[in-house]
Amino acid sequence: MSTRHPIIAVTGSSGAGTTSVMRVFEQIFRRENVKAAFVEGDSFHRYDRVEMKRRMAEAHTEGNQHFSHFGPEANLFAELESLFRDYGATGGGRTRTYLHDDSQAARHGRPAGTFTPWEDLPGDTDMLFYEGLHGAVVDGEVDVARHVDLRIGVVPVINLEWIQKLHRDKVQRGYTTEGVTNTILRRMHDYVHYIVPQFSRTHINFQRVPVVDTSNPFISRHVPTPDESLLVVRFANPRGIDFPYLLSMLHDSFMSRPNTIVCPGGKMDLAIQLIFTPMIWRLMERRK
Repeated sequence: MSTRHPIIAVTGSSGAGTTSVMRVFEQIFRRENVKAAFVEGDSFHRYDRVEMKRRMAEAHTEGNQHFSHFGPEANLFAELESLFRDYGATGGGRTRTYLHDDSQAARHGRPAGTFTPWEDLPGDTDMLFYEGLHGAVVDGEVDVARHVDLRIGVVPVINLEWIQKLHRDKVQRGYTTEGVTNTILRRMHDYVHYIVPQFSRTHINFQRVPVVDTSNPFISRHVPTPDESLLVVRFANPRGIDFPYLLSMLHDSFMSRPNTIVCPGGKMDLAIQLIFTPMIWRLMERRK
């Protein structure tokens, strides 16, 4: 953790909605004139798309049914910790970009499913913003979480998370329902051991809970909308949180526990703005 070079990490599983949260932070940074260095978690996968498929096939042949992007074998946890440690100490570090699709790949002149070369972060940034799978991961001697000043979990209830992943991967990436289902099953071991424990290390968790039937996510034709959901916001340490103010601004909200607010799902963007804008102010004040 660093006063001079703070780090914010938004962590969630595949399909959880971390990218949507990142877009709200982009709005806050733009409005508050904060220059942030953005790091995408997929950049710290160990293998590109072709090599990952080969490694999964090898693991399957060897009887390993759990090799996945969620676990340490397929990721560069030590390099991610080094980036966070270096940024906290100097405001610098090295990262790269994973090219998900053809349009993104065309801008970099490289094939989709590959990485750009490693390069230095832009200089003179106010803070680092990470969005991905492992912003609070701990594995043996590697402790990414300890370097992060503000850790945020995005954790829809599991059926909703699966529905969102199924729809995203089928619509945007052309996968079949069977293919996505197999991916979910293969990742379950690492999900339990490397993804879920992070949400006990976060400072704030956002959990969207649908109020419509999601009992069989694998046949659901529609993703429940925000207005068909409730948003549960849990603060690990509620000291200093102005709950009366938040309740007055987030209409139809209530407190289910002394550290937990429940509000309509459609107010998630507003909740993020209200909660994190003062926190970003404080991080910027500390830098001075």
